[in-house]
Amino acid sequence: MNDETTSLQLDRMPRRGILRAGLLMGGAALASPFATAADAPATAPAGLTAAPNSQAGVSPRLTVHAIDTYHGATGAGLKLDLSRFDGERWQLLKTVRANAGGRPAEPLLIGDSYRTGRYEVLVHLDEYFAQMGAKLPNPAFLSKVPLRFVIQDAAQRVHLAALFSPWGYSYYRGS
Repeated sequence: MNDETTSLQLDRMPRRGILRAGLLMGGAALASPFATAADAPATAPAGLTAAPNSQAGVSPRLTVHAIDTYHGATGAGLKLDLSRFDGERWQLLKTVRANAGGRPAEPLLIGDSYRTGRYEVLVHLDEYFAQMGAKLPNPAFLSKVPLRFVIQDAAQRVHLAALFSPWGYSYYRGS
């Protein structure tokens, strides 16, 4: 198809059709130039094999769930550093890894360790995507991402849901 043919077709297309075609072509252009089916890791990330247990009625605690939106799976093996702000600096409390379900084996905070304050979960995305064999630019766009939040009431459970890819992340207080 040459430029004249394209121009004639656009002249005949209603404005909505042009917008729709542009959005479709733009979406295709936004597909990752770095990842193809051949780039997938030899061992794909494991997803959930059973529904998570209900947390209704459990004692107050801090839990986290990591979801890899790039691979469409849980963040198995993702390294997480939990720190608390002590008024002057961040104090590392523990380092954990997410299991096959994208959650650490134990709550990050529970019992006497669960209290009000400012917290940070440092997510090691660079290490995670390297171990997954993702072919990404070097240096990576994101490396270590801080998720900062406040526990205001130690009588309430806080669940931190984190969704991430090599180019973005979001997190929120889940249920």
